Amino acid sequence: MKMATVVLIAVSMVWAGFAFAAERGTPAEAEAMVKKAVAYIKANGKDKAFAEFNNPKGKFVDRDLYVFVNNLTGISLAHGGNAKIVGKNMIDMKDADNKSYVKERIDMIKAKGKGWQNYKFSNPVTHRIEDKTSYSELVDDYIVSCGAYK
Repeated sequence: MKMATVVLIAVSMVWAGFAFAAERGTPAEAEAMVKKAVAYIKANGKDKAFAEFNNPKGKFVDRDLYVFVNNLTGISLAHGGNAKIVGKNMIDMKDADNKSYVKERIDMIKAKGKGWQNYKFSNPVTHRIEDKTSYSELVDDYIVSCGAYK
């Protein structure tokens, strides 16, 4: 290969990496989406809000960011990344590292009312299990969350 071709390939790979990174949501964007979701619940009520959170083309799904809501017993009330789990009790779910992430989230929320946690979860964009950091806040008896894949 000529040196110019090698350089062109290398530059293309770097730009592709930047483009992929831009397609991922950030932790700051995840926290902002939770705050927007909390305000939406307070302004519109839980039924309208949860329906909007479940809408894969709605205002609470952006790239690999999506709002999800559990109650304090682990039941999924809304999930912008996978509507199939809505209505299911997730309390016993464990990630790829055997971490009880839903129980951990509930315990954190009961203790602090909001916060961050790290675990592994399926990315709806890449369809791979990836490291994720999620921000959650308690609203009434609901845990409103959004996470960014690392």
